[in-house]
Amino acid sequence: MRVADFFCGGGGFSEGFRQAGFQIVFAVDKWEPAVASYKGNKPGVNAILDDVIRISLLDDEEFESIVPDSEVIIGSPPCQSFSHSNKSGNADKTLGIKLIEAYLRIIARKKNKPNSSLKYWVLENVPNVRNYIREEYTAANLGLEGNFVLRPHDGASGIYNAKYFGAPTNRERYLCGEFPSLTPTHTDENVVTLNDVLQALGDPANEESDVITDVNYPDLRLHRNQVSDHHYIYELAQFEIETARRLKQDKGYMGKMSFPENLDKPSRTVMATMSASSREAMILGWRDGKYRLPTVREVATMMGFPIDYRFYGCSKGIKHTLVGNAVSPKLSYAIAKAILQDSGEVVPEHYIPIHYDNNIPFHNLNGTIFELKKEKKKRLKAKFKYHIPYMIINAYRVELTNYLSDFERQSFEWNAEIHYSQGKARAAQYSPLFSIDVFPDMYQSEIMCFIEAENEKLDTSYGFQIAFCMTQEERKKANIMGPYELLNDVKQFIVKHISEEDMNRNVEIPGHSLQIPFAICMGYFILNSVMNRLGRKG
Repeated sequence: MRVADFFCGGGGFSEGFRQAGFQIVFAVDKWEPAVASYKGNKPGVNAILDDVIRISLLDDEEFESIVPDSEVIIGSPPCQSFSHSNKSGNADKTLGIKLIEAYLRIIARKKNKPNSSLKYWVLENVPNVRNYIREEYTAANLGLEGNFVLRPHDGASGIYNAKYFGAPTNRERYLCGEFPSLTPTHTDENVVTLNDVLQALGDPANEESDVITDVNYPDLRLHRNQVSDHHYIYELAQFEIETARRLKQDKGYMGKMSFPENLDKPSRTVMATMSASSREAMILGWRDGKYRLPTVREVATMMGFPIDYRFYGCSKGIKHTLVGNAVSPKLSYAIAKAILQDSGEVVPEHYIPIHYDNNIPFHNLNGTIFELKKEKKKRLKAKFKYHIPYMIINAYRVELTNYLSDFERQSFEWNAEIHYSQGKARAAQYSPLFSIDVFPDMYQSEIMCFIEAENEKLDTSYGFQIAFCMTQEERKKANIMGPYELLNDVKQFIVKHISEEDMNRNVEIPGHSLQIPFAICMGYFILNSVMNRLGRKG
């Protein structure tokens, strides 16, 4: 059977169909590296660089001259605006909806033409897209003539997780269209784990010419030097490690994430960017207590790509985008297999190796040396908002912030705040004024001595802003305290001086009807006192 692939990306969606023996006859994407990757791995396919919206609106003659007939159409419209990771799911959906409607317009035109060949079609996207695809589309809804109705959510439509179809990644996606039900191949008891991937590929620093067996396709075995985009190390600098650890394990009201990655489960969802200093960063432990980012080959294997698949991009970033934006070939193979079985056709028993188009230039990352990243100074207008590290008690936390500064006039103001919970319904912020008498006598002298000691390390509000904008290395070398160092000092003081029994004990704030955990109350009092004295210095 023939397959046409829209928003084809680097070819993940059609790769599962290729492995199942389908004939890929057409593919289109508007990103050049995606089309190059498609052509490089699938010679003979008419893969074109074009805009799907434009194609969907062509007159019949030109439309049919570009888009061939096929029994199967697959498509994965770009999903960034629908993803919950993009502005917490609140990004503008206008373009995303237009792309979906363009794809459905193409489906409708091929499905409702005389003597149509189209039997199956599938749309893949993030789960949230379900809320933006109508239950039915009339011809008029799609800007077409006729009286047909297209119902995208019929049949086997639903949310599918690639890990249950053999991919070593916890990747949920919504599938809709006209296709048979899929049969999972794995359960939670026998999923392929991140450790399975790393063990199969081996240490990327090891370039000895032994053989790698593909963890996803045991029939596929290559000499180590034949596996592209794997033999290099992207080690993390200390500031990247500390930033990532803080974002993953101490992100205020957000839950903790593993640092480094948990190897005993499938990988988390592979992203289109491979940044180190972010909450979603995928970070692996390495030698001697060091940390690194996964190689392009490692994340491709997590996604279910075979180890002979190439990603045609001139940089590591482009290759990661090709992988992260793809449909898992393991999931697409499950779709292809279901279609073959529904049609009474034979499913291939063994992996079909890839043949490359050697006319497409390929840049291999093997042997590339990546220098440790250097931390950059922040702009003087940089904003700061963070809490006393690893100290969230009964949903309360103490934050230090410069948000009330007049950044344009370079008049900086640093404040301490008590925050409770999150979300519009529950979140609250407090800046109470109270004396040291709130605390038992046994703590008061220690608190005041600590406040005096911290103030001696600080100059002015402006100087504190300057310190914040310096790199961690610069502050350490000059023995200057910035906001992160101050917050850490406060945390250490509290841990040292407050008993575990007192830590969670509630303290009543006079005149405020507030019951706040003792440690939170002390942290706020110290920070507020230090910042008030700092403000008086100018």
